[in-house]
Amino acid sequence: MRKILITLLIVVVLAIAMSILWIFGGRQLSLYVDRFRTIETGTIPIKSLTYEGNGTGGTLVANDLRLDLTPADSHDSPPHVGTTKDEQLALSFGGKVFAFGPLLSGTDTLATAPQSGDDASISIRHSYLSWPTFFDVNFVSGRAPSWKRHLYNQLTWKKPNGAKLEMLWRYEQYFYPGDGWATGMMTREGVTGLIRVDISAPAR
Repeated sequence: MRKILITLLIVVVLAIAMSILWIFGGRQLSLYVDRFRTIETGTIPIKSLTYEGNGTGGTLVANDLRLDLTPADSHDSPPHVGTTKDEQLALSFGGKVFAFGPLLSGTDTLATAPQSGDDASISIRHSYLSWPTFFDVNFVSGRAPSWKRHLYNQLTWKKPNGAKLEMLWRYEQYFYPGDGWATGMMTREGVTGLIRVDISAPAR
């Protein structure tokens, strides 16, 4: 009987410890799991791409989705966007350049669209683990989320010649009792924003 009580006490203590860890360290645990696994909820083909900005940072607008080029880590440099010598909209990062395609005529904005043979899309994913936020208080609206998770937008653009661009953004998504998960795109300094840019050169 004594051994059973000791075992039960250990289980209860462990359960309390895990609950405290989940409540106060859930965000970090979720981030760690996200490195290995996330859940994809959909993929949207890119029909148009527009750039808004002065060349450093700024915003990419894929279809109607606005993607801020500000890095999540303030120590990282943002990508640069401009035009190539042959008038193509291009993004440069880490000494590499990816050309999206020719500028669209008849517009004053820097805009393009996928060319024949391009494979361009936005995939939407979210964290495998959400974390509780029972102690969050919103003094403005009076409504605070009870759960949060990370939302990821990944832009992938492949060219027929093997050139490839991958960009990944991370945001926060809130869960409200009675309403479900919000649309996402919530920001938190040092955590959300552009977290990865990978450019692969054309195949030789």
